[in-house]
Amino acid sequence: MKFCLLPLTLLAVFGLAVAAETNYPLDAPAPDGRRPGGTITQEFTPPPLHDEENKDVRRERNYPEQPPTIPHSIRGYHVDKNANKCLSCHSRANSARAQAPMISITHYTDRDQQTLAAVAPRRYFCTQCHVPQQDVKPLVENRFKNIDELLYRETSPSTGGN
Repeated sequence: MKFCLLPLTLLAVFGLAVAAETNYPLDAPAPDGRRPGGTITQEFTPPPLHDEENKDVRRERNYPEQPPTIPHSIRGYHVDKNANKCLSCHSRANSARAQAPMISITHYTDRDQQTLAAVAPRRYFCTQCHVPQQDVKPLVENRFKNIDELLYRETSPSTGGN
């Protein structure tokens, strides 16, 4: 029985020895190209947050199951287990009065496919899937093509399609 603890003890001692090693090189490059200049150990002042778009315009979705983006600012919205500010406009009861799109009926379905009277707990925290947009320069180039663009290219005579 005591022999079984020996490998575990040796592993723990080795782990502590590695963790105690603190002479990391101060001029090590950043882990990727998204953090310009500096090193991993240097702290920088983060750039200021940009304001969220507040255009109230529905955006086109890029694929059928894409959750819609939030076309307005949600700064200061309170969403926790006791309250959800989004439902003050988007719930079934309030959407007509607020002239806001009602949340999908799928949000009232639980994991057993039972339709509920209220929003299902797994769909209650809106910002798990729905996000506001900011008008900023992208970090990387977006070369995504939606299905309509791909089908058009395939059938277009100028691109060599049939």
